Amino acid sequence: MTKKYSRFTTTHKVRPDDIDMFNHVHNSIYLDYVLAARYEQMELYYGMSMEKFMEMGYGWVVQSVQINYKRPLGLGHLFAVETGIESINNKGCRVTFIITNLKNNKLSTDGWFDFIMIDLKNGRGVAVNQEMIDLYSI
Repeated sequence: MTKKYSRFTTTHKVRPDDIDMFNHVHNSIYLDYVLAARYEQMELYYGMSMEKFMEMGYGWVVQSVQINYKRPLGLGHLFAVETGIESINNKGCRVTFIITNLKNNKLSTDGWFDFIMIDLKNGRGVAVNQEMIDLYSI
């Protein structure tokens, strides 16, 4: 049986510096939106801020990412970033995401990130321990 993990949603608004020369959000900014949402969600929902995680000597780094662009976001659009852990393995986790334009409730982008847990002292990957699995298994 595959374990189910909780999903969380964070709402943001497109800012002027997010816009590219084609008058919509630059493709790289969507990745920033997901990372900002995860940063906020770690503290609000998992009870483990990134700062606390780092104090423990750990960090999360991106190993790979897949993003599918469906519809652009524009200046001033409110949008929701829904994220959740899809799976946890011995070295990290896969986090999936959906970004929805709240103006029309349509999908803007979706995809996933593969994160590796590292030891901040040496920058090398470390095994995800049971404490971390329990923490993120909500």
